[in-house]
Amino acid sequence: MATFFCLCKFATFSNISSRTFSSFLPSKTSIYHSLSSSSATFSFTWDDAFRISQPQTATQHRSTYLQAFFHKVQLCNRAPEKQSEFLPFIIEDHVVGFIHNGFVEHLRGFGNVFIFPKDKYNGGLYGDFVSLHPMLKTAEERTSAVGYVVERLGEEHIPGIRNELYPVISSFGAQIFFSLERAAAPYFGIKVYGTQMNGYVELDGQKHLWIGKRSGTKSTYPGMLDELVAGGLPHGINCQQNLAKECEEEAGIPRSISVNAIPVGAVSYKDIDGYRYKRDVLFCYDLKLPKDFIPKNKDGEVDSFKLIPVTQVAEIIRKTQFFKANCALVIIDFLFRHGYFSLYLQYFFSCMLM
Repeated sequence: MATFFCLCKFATFSNISSRTFSSFLPSKTSIYHSLSSSSATFSFTWDDAFRISQPQTATQHRSTYLQAFFHKVQLCNRAPEKQSEFLPFIIEDHVVGFIHNGFVEHLRGFGNVFIFPKDKYNGGLYGDFVSLHPMLKTAEERTSAVGYVVERLGEEHIPGIRNELYPVISSFGAQIFFSLERAAAPYFGIKVYGTQMNGYVELDGQKHLWIGKRSGTKSTYPGMLDELVAGGLPHGINCQQNLAKECEEEAGIPRSISVNAIPVGAVSYKDIDGYRYKRDVLFCYDLKLPKDFIPKNKDGEVDSFKLIPVTQVAEIIRKTQFFKANCALVIIDFLFRHGYFSLYLQYFFSCMLM
């Protein structure tokens, strides 16, 4: 058990490579084929989820049981061996992102916005890299110029444009070099920050999690399962403000309740998928809710909510890909922090002996 705890915590927070998990995981081929497109609609019902959430009765070895959780961690950390295909994106001597060689070709036609120095940065420390034209000196000028490029490239090269800006920074809290369209963030490999919150209730001594099912009309991951509240951290708003806003919009949680959310850490991952390089950091919160609270979505992004015992939520994560991949990661962290794995393995194996 201690080995699993250490590996899970290390994988969740340290972007552990796929080789470390080779003895626990299915083949890379099965991982890549099992992760569906973000725009694909997932057609399953709550009844399907509840049926799957029941513990199996067949005998199962512990290593087989545990590898499913490692698999979910790996789904957010694919293809680290392909990082060499990306060029550093550098602004004012700071690496702010990574851009795939193939996507760079789309940018070469915008010579008044992007430049492509060769072997001139710190004596070749980075080799070839991408930067912005030196005439673009202010954040506003850079935002406007890069925004024009994103608009020209359009949905063909950057699908799902939302007209929502994310800050481009080298690290959290650092100088904002410019702001970038949210949908373009993985194509420029910038670090993206978000806030995610597990909302739970204690009933008869057992924790239950409120789980949301994403609207079937969402442009990304329609119909999949989420934690109660999750959202990216846009430009010009801090974590606490963003969490309060998302709580109200996504679940109808008033600020008088959401103010009690407890920050519990951060989960990070690095995921490469074609030209997309997601380098995300998710600030995690827990909120113990009143027993009589019923979430109500206000922004149309959530189809419905269900209150599910923690043990059953874990089974859904373990057996399926019903959860959006990074949300499964955040819930695994919740399970770890709340002592779930030590308690649940006792529960799981006692059910098998009935």
